[in-house]
Amino acid sequence: MSVKATQQAEHAGLPKFLSALFYAGASLLITVVNKTVLTNFRFPSYLCLGIGQMIATIVILYAAKVNQIVQFQDFDKGILLKIFPLPLLYVGNHITGLASTKNLPMFTVLRKFTILMTMIMEVYILRKTFPNRLIYSVVAIVLGALVAASSDLAFDVESYTFILLNDAFTAANNVYTKKKVGPEGLGKYGVLFYNAVIIVIPTALASAFTGDLYKAAIFKDWMKVTFIICFFMSCIMGFVLMYSIVLCSHYNSALTTTVVGAIKNVAVAYIGIFVGGDYLFSWTNFLGLTICMLGGLMYSYLTFSKTLSEDKAEQGN
Repeated sequence: MSVKATQQAEHAGLPKFLSALFYAGASLLITVVNKTVLTNFRFPSYLCLGIGQMIATIVILYAAKVNQIVQFQDFDKGILLKIFPLPLLYVGNHITGLASTKNLPMFTVLRKFTILMTMIMEVYILRKTFPNRLIYSVVAIVLGALVAASSDLAFDVESYTFILLNDAFTAANNVYTKKKVGPEGLGKYGVLFYNAVIIVIPTALASAFTGDLYKAAIFKDWMKVTFIICFFMSCIMGFVLMYSIVLCSHYNSALTTTVVGAIKNVAVAYIGIFVGGDYLFSWTNFLGLTICMLGGLMYSYLTFSKTLSEDKAEQGN
């Protein structure tokens, strides 16, 4: 391969790497911000926080469309068919994700099962196959998660249930997002905008029906500037996270998007050990965390190495 072709391949892989890095950063920041709002300030309604994030997405994208900064399809009867089942997956992913940040260290451990679920869904839905090295990396990640969870002294059935549900919704959301942002789909901005538009009203009604909205309305810290700033940051970061996921899925595979989320957990898990006060140390748990993170790093390396090799092969042809 010539030097020029090699440089072209590297440039072709740059958007893939940068979009993955953007997603990792956004995911890290929103996890910390959501934990601050829901745990530190004890905000009682994760549904209302999700509604705020959806409204922020709608307002930002609509303003960008009006000012011709971005473009996406105007609403018509075919939108619902084009976007289904993403709204349902989005709601499930959003709600279970917000509800599962109570135990931050174990959240990052059990989230590793998202990789396994994504691989299974890609095999059955997208008919993909994976080399043994990647499969071994997934086994290491899951094994580490099981070791860590086996000695979790802060075991919480409700939190664990939400985390595993969040794994399933995330995996399905990543796989179907990859399909919907393609040429026959709605594109990056259309997926984001119509997802939020379709689900914001049902979510608001559910929040009102369950009493969640009332709890949020009478929350005592609405007059605190620090809480308002954190709540506003969470709403904006909700949009940024969804955009980063769609962008990463656009340039990479659903599996790569999931891997990036796992690598992000390297930082989040160890932050959770020292910040938040909800981590009870044990050597078994710490060993499991470390196995998870090493497996995730190995998995990420193999995935991006494969991507770069494929880009070079394409340029050579």
